Amino acid sequence: MRRRARNPFPGVSRVCDRHGKVRWRFRSKGFSCYLPGDYASAAWREAYEAARQASVKPARAPADTTSLHWLVTQYLASPKYRDRSESSRRVLRKELDWLLDQAGDLPFARMKLKHVEALMDRKDGPAAANKVRKNLSLLFNFAIRRDYGVVTNPARYAEARRENPNGFHVWTETEIARYRKVHPTGTKARLALEIFLGTATSRQDAAGLSWSNITEGRLVFRRGKTGVLASLPIGPDLAAELGQLPSREGLFLTHTGGQRYKPETLGNWFADQCAAAGVKGRAHGLRKAAATRLANLGGTPDEIRALLAHKTNKEGQTYTKEADRARLADRAFAKLGGASTGDTCPTSQKGLDQPRKRSNVLNEIPEQVAARRGIEPLFPG
Repeated sequence: MRRRARNPFPGVSRVCDRHGKVRWRFRSKGFSCYLPGDYASAAWREAYEAARQASVKPARAPADTTSLHWLVTQYLASPKYRDRSESSRRVLRKELDWLLDQAGDLPFARMKLKHVEALMDRKDGPAAANKVRKNLSLLFNFAIRRDYGVVTNPARYAEARRENPNGFHVWTETEIARYRKVHPTGTKARLALEIFLGTATSRQDAAGLSWSNITEGRLVFRRGKTGVLASLPIGPDLAAELGQLPSREGLFLTHTGGQRYKPETLGNWFADQCAAAGVKGRAHGLRKAAATRLANLGGTPDEIRALLAHKTNKEGQTYTKEADRARLADRAFAKLGGASTGDTCPTSQKGLDQPRKRSNVLNEIPEQVAARRGIEPLFPG
């Protein structure tokens, strides 16, 4: 028996009207409409996708207005969530979905510190546990502002897990040289490195960089996460790799069929290139390496903020403090190297500049000390 071919457009059926004209009807979940144009044409496909979207009913808020699920639904519908960047919303939505899987039925107004810490314990690493604490704190603060029956924020009192203070591994100059040796000039892997290092950009922004972002010899783009405009000169290493691209149009980095990378896909692909080069760094570590380079050269927090396209100098100060600490240590050791061991502390107070006579108590054995003080020894011999 010949198997019937699968319908490539689910929900579409062929019908004939009373005049004998063939028409295509879409039906799904109570929604129905006719699709204009010839079957499978561009206009027909566009109408089909629009009909599919229209047939999807928005998820209703849970009836139980005391549950954490209801609170999350209210937050997702609020301007507070909508005002976030697209990438931030996508990441936060996944994290909130995890919370709903774990505790969506719990009454949020009755949650206490022990409940917060119990949810944190369900995560493997300290960073993931702290993210749970942060997201719960966000929801509780939202409930307090909306007057949803929450008086205090129990997540504020949860003890944060200790994380690696340095965060992502920062590439060393040795690792950068090793990567360049394994991935020679002219390869996509080498181009990716020079983009991450030469622009200090994130995966999301690197995936969208194209020739249209080059204006008067500068790379100009708006950072997806913060919306801050970045205008950067193109360094010689990056310029050399861009000059070897076969076309002066389209995206710099693409995969199968010239498609644009998703940020996660680009990060995973680049991680494979790092593994092939035998380095443990990742894309975000190159962003930090660029900032570290600038700080070590005496860059100010304002300059680092411009490079990283941040809104404030908070992150830039992290790099400059580390660089300043190293420079101050060098200066301190230089001063110590020129100091004489016979120098005395200058002071005008009487007696403080005189050598103090050392007591010989430390040279006495315990029995001598006891005898001198009139104390009976513990172990008379």
